[in-house]
Amino acid sequence: MDPIIIVLLVLALVIIVTVISCINIVPQARAYVIERLGAYHTTWNTGFHLKWPFIDKVAKKVTLMEQVADFPPQPVITKDNVKMQIDTVIFFQITDCKLYTYGVESPMSAIENLTATTLRNIIGELELDSTLTSRDIINTKMRSILDEATDPWGIKVNRVELKNIMPPREIQDAMEKQMKAERERREQILRAEGEKNSTILVAEGRKQAMILDAEAQKQKQILLAEAQKEARIREAEGEAEAILKVQEATAAGIRLINDAAPSDKVIAIKSLEAFEKAADGQATKIIIPSEIQSLAGLATSLKELTQE
Repeated sequence: MDPIIIVLLVLALVIIVTVISCINIVPQARAYVIERLGAYHTTWNTGFHLKWPFIDKVAKKVTLMEQVADFPPQPVITKDNVKMQIDTVIFFQITDCKLYTYGVESPMSAIENLTATTLRNIIGELELDSTLTSRDIINTKMRSILDEATDPWGIKVNRVELKNIMPPREIQDAMEKQMKAERERREQILRAEGEKNSTILVAEGRKQAMILDAEAQKQKQILLAEAQKEARIREAEGEAEAILKVQEATAAGIRLINDAAPSDKVIAIKSLEAFEKAADGQATKIIIPSEIQSLAGLATSLKELTQE
């Protein structure tokens, strides 16, 4: 084969390979930082791109998705001189590829060191108890400080979380004993309150029972008094009715006597019978009117004559 043809074929192959190597497709949520002749030229976003061979170069491929950085535990000292280990988790996102590429030599190492120093500064102003109970405050402060510090690097810190707070073993033992004592104290308080409430309820029940019993007795007395009153009223009504009946009978007897027109002798005899009932062997002195005495004598004389 002719050497010229071979050279042309090789040259064509090199051109094809070079053109193919200059074709770049940037995937979703990615960005490429392009340098031209060693200087920043542009940033490629998602899509199809061509670069000049031997002039343009992909300096850095950047992920635009939110990323998570889990840093190992960092030793910190609280305000009351308690040494502990705290590990943090940072959620961040790259917002400026140029600043991220040229702003700092090693962004992740810089963020880790910045996180450690910021955490030490914040914890150094808090005591142990405040550190354990102020996670939200610490997270907010760290996020604000880190977001401001990483802004020149094209990084936005979205969230910072304290993953673990690990006090020394002796501090943990003391805290466990304190929590146990606190739980026992709360248990005793709850038991005492329960007994107190139970006593109050029992007393209230007895009080209500006494009130109900007193009301029942009062109601019973009222009903008994009403019954006695009703009985007396009925008894009085019966006596009045009996007296009325006697009076009516007496009046009827008098009317019959008047209608019969009795003689003086009959009246005298009835008077003697009345005095007989009046004496009844119990009276010690009886005063007899003169009229009745004369009639009594006449009755005696008649008795003697009939006997002869």
